[in-house]
Order: sequence, then C-alpha cells, then structure tokens
Amino acid sequence: MDRSQLKIPADAPVAFVDVETTGANPARDRIIEIAVVGARGGELEFEWSTLVNPGVNVPGGIQALTGIYDEMLEDAPPFARIAGELRERLAGRVFVAHNARFDYGFVRREFARAGSEWESASLCTVKLSRALYPDMPRHNLDAVIEFHGLEVSSRHRAMPDAQALWQFWRTLRANWRVADLEPALAASARDPSVAPGLPEHLHEELPDDPGVYRLFGDDESGGTDALLYVGKAANLRERVLDHFRGADAKSRRLAAKTKRVTFTQTAGELGALLLEAREIRERQPVYNKQLRGGAVRHTWWFEHDDTAPKLVTLDAAVLRTGNAFGTWRLPREARHAMEELARAHHWCFKLLGLEEGPGSCVGLQVGRCSGACVGAEPAALHLARVKVGLMRLQLPPWPHAGPVVVREGYGERQCFHVVDAWQHLATFDGEEAAEGLQEFARGHGRRIREFDVDGYRILKRMLRNRRVTPLPPPPPEFPTEDAWT
Repeated sequence: MDRSQLKIPADAPVAFVDVETTGANPARDRIIEIAVVGARGGELEFEWSTLVNPGVNVPGGIQALTGIYDEMLEDAPPFARIAGELRERLAGRVFVAHNARFDYGFVRREFARAGSEWESASLCTVKLSRALYPDMPRHNLDAVIEFHGLEVSSRHRAMPDAQALWQFWRTLRANWRVADLEPALAASARDPSVAPGLPEHLHEELPDDPGVYRLFGDDESGGTDALLYVGKAANLRERVLDHFRGADAKSRRLAAKTKRVTFTQTAGELGALLLEAREIRERQPVYNKQLRGGAVRHTWWFEHDDTAPKLVTLDAAVLRTGNAFGTWRLPREARHAMEELARAHHWCFKLLGLEEGPGSCVGLQVGRCSGACVGAEPAALHLARVKVGLMRLQLPPWPHAGPVVVREGYGERQCFHVVDAWQHLATFDGEEAAEGLQEFARGHGRRIREFDVDGYRILKRMLRNRRVTPLPPPPPEFPTEDAWT
C-alpha cells in the first residue's frame, strides 16, 4: 500500500466538512460558510456551522447558487475569529469531504491567512464512491444523493451537504462488510505528512498557490539532473505531493526518478498555463508529450474575397484578418485535409490550386466536381461553397485594434499580461508593472517573432470572459480601475 495512504478503521473519528466559497481558487477566493458534522463509527457527536465574512463581495453567480448574499455576511465573523473553534472541531479526526482537495485546500489556506498552520489526514468521498460503486456513471454529490436515496433539505449550503456525507457514511457502514470497506477507505485517504521520496523540506516549502513546477532527476540516457517534467497547478503543494503519493503509474515513475523540484508561483491560472506552455516548448522535458506545438503552423487563408485560399504560414497578421481556416504542422497535412474536403463537397481541385495542367480537373471526369473548372458552375458560387464548407475550421480574428493588457490576481500577488493577436508577448509583476508597461509601449519587445499555437489555444479559451484594457501608446499612463472594461 502507498505509504501516504492511511489505514482507517470503520469506527475512526471523522469530521464531514463542506465549505461554500466566493470561487474555485483558494489562493484568491474565500470561505463564506463552513459546516462540520462530527461522528465516530455510527454515532453522531455534533453538528456545527457558521457563515463567514470573507471581507470581499460575493459574486452574483455564487449568490444565486448558494442563496448567500452580501447582506447576510455583514455581521458574520471573519475566519480568524472562528479559527480556534474550528481547529478544536477538527482535531483528532479524519477530514472527510466530497472532492476533499477543494474543501481541504480552502480550510488550510484560511488557517494560513489567519496566521497558523493546519494539516489533517483527509478522505475524499468522490474517490470512495468510485472505489465501492464503479458502475455509477457519475460520482458528484447530486449523483451520490440520488443513487443512495439520501434526504437533503437543500443543496449548495454547507450544513445540508455535510449532512449528506454523514448519511452516505452510514449507508456504507450498513451495506458493506468492514473487511471490504476499510481497504476502500485507505485508498481514498491521504496522510499529508507522508510522501515517499519527496526531497527534504519541500513539504514545508510548497505553497497553496497556483504556479508551475519542474521535476529534475535521472533520465533514460544517464543524465542525473535532467528536466523530467513541467506541470502547472492551481495548488502547487497538493499537485506536487500527488506525484510522490503515487496517484497513478506515471506519477510513480516520475517520483522514482525525481531528485529535485523547483517551482514558480503565479498570480493565477492564466499565468500558470502560459508559463507551462513556454517552458515545455523551449526546454522539451522528457516526460511531457503535449504542448510541444511551438513549431511553424500552416493555414488556409483567403487573401482576397474573390480568390481561392492560399496555404500560408500562420502568423499574427494572417490571424487578424479572420480569413484563416485550420492549423497544420506540415503543408502536406494541410493539402491532404483540403483534398478530403474537396472530394466530400465536390469542389474543384484546379480552382483550389491543388491540381495543375490544361483542361478540366480529374474530379469532373469522375463526378467529383460541379464543373467550375469548365464554367458549368460560376466561380463565385464555387468560392462561396468553399467558404461555407471551411467555416467550422475558421480561426477567430483578434477582436482588438492592437495589444491589450490582461490583469490577473489580487492584492500583493497580481500581474499584467500583454497579449496581441492571440499571442502572449510579456508579463509584468505588480511592482514592476507600471514601468514595464511603459517601456513595452515604447516598442520594446512588441514584435511577435513566431506564432505559438499553444499560446493561441490557451488565450482563445482564457480571454473569453476576462476584462482587458488596450496597451496605451507612449507616453503611457498606467491603467486605472476605471480603464478596465
């Protein structure tokens, strides 16, 4: 058995915990409600819950989901005032939660903000449900409640959700023999103080923040300090420890080879994704198989409205037009894709530039062309059909006139990303942002040297609902709160 797993007796003292929060990131978001249901074996020992004043406004979506509004939290205690009592409620008990990493991470982070460290053995009821009921299609709390017929007064409030876990626990005790239940408990639990092979003192150094981590060690060629793996995490501490806890075969292989770990904290998920993609592309770690897409890409591009598309190298200028369709590593791959589409839609190979020579195209002779090459189909109609057929491959145009600044993070930990044409150009930390953005706006480093398809994919997804401000022309003024739209 993995040494980080715990042997948990079925009658162990447990604390069923649920938290409601302002968001999903413990480094940025805050707890607004917490509930603890204490039990030992099959006996309920206590129920305790409280609203928590997070010191920030609750987003509208969270208010609608939980029914917890800002007005309800005005007189609620801040976490620091409940920390002592919560610590006593949790002391000596296994911390049990549905998706335990989420609730555990928030509680641990709130204790740290209050000025004290806290750790506990934890057990995830999502993993427990999967271990005992592998045929269930889903294992979220709603699915568990429905499958076992649990009685819950309401959802997305801390106490009813914690009570649902207590009911689930009682159901398991009633339906499973102890000899079968305890191995599943052990497989679903983790001891935070044990991670076999973890470099000395790293356990204390890892933060509960987003960022990028790097694993160094022995590679297959005999290198002793090779870069084995680069990864990103919403919670660096939990993600790195998972590698050494042997969560899967790949993690076990990496842990056995790893001798050194480094990490870089970021202000949020976007910064972590961009840094991870850049380091994988530039440093080519041994075990990373994805995000190696920095090589030149090709696309089909309509340079003019009345001409067939051309196969060109994808770059920022092409992408700005909104007339680029698809991305391929090699020209032959792009041509093959276009040929397949042409056969399926009866497009003319000759008008698409896929076939040379006099007379009609070969497709016309075998019934795979509508006759555009001999005037039987108007060229304009043929081109319109080609554009419609390519529509699902269209790359979205850059929606701004030029570079924009994307702010990420809060308070002391924030940064500013400069982005143009779906390409990441630079990042400036909070302290250096004003000077860095001014220098950047004067023209330093604004050129996009090579199109990065991984950065494009990340930014296309991550910028969808983010506020941005245009990079101001020199002499720039650092954007104020009112500038963000």
